[in-house]
Amino acid sequence: MTNWRLDQTDLQILDHLQKNARISNNELAKAVGLSPSPCSRRVQELEASGVIQSFNALLDPRAINLKVNVFISVKMERQLDDKLFEELIVTFPEVMDCYYLSGSADYILRVILSDLEEYNVFLSEKLGKIPGVRNITSSFALKQVVRRTSLPLPQQSPEA
Repeated sequence: MTNWRLDQTDLQILDHLQKNARISNNELAKAVGLSPSPCSRRVQELEASGVIQSFNALLDPRAINLKVNVFISVKMERQLDDKLFEELIVTFPEVMDCYYLSGSADYILRVILSDLEEYNVFLSEKLGKIPGVRNITSSFALKQVVRRTSLPLPQQSPEA
């Protein structure tokens, strides 16, 4: 991503698109006080600059039989193993998020699976077979309290 400067109109566009990515260009232009052509151009510039990374459909995991949401802490033997771990972990489709951490664990993963049997297979056949993994600790989500997909945008332009 380039060093993109966002003005108030850009922030309004982003706010509307985060809430409804299927909004028509005409509706978006009206909502942010632009004519359709400049609004479309701004959206294209936001995409080209990398500010907008993609447009996605958010699915209900339970509706497609994904009922197990587990957070897995991973401790590595040594930092030399991090590159291989990261190369492999991105290939596992059940890994929704992976963060490299400071503190007692080296990585935290959020993994979504259909059931405990699938979790066991993931643990033993995938995660547990990655060289250099020293310790794995799992915590199962019992209830989702908050799920946000929209980033908190500044109230005014960062350059103001």
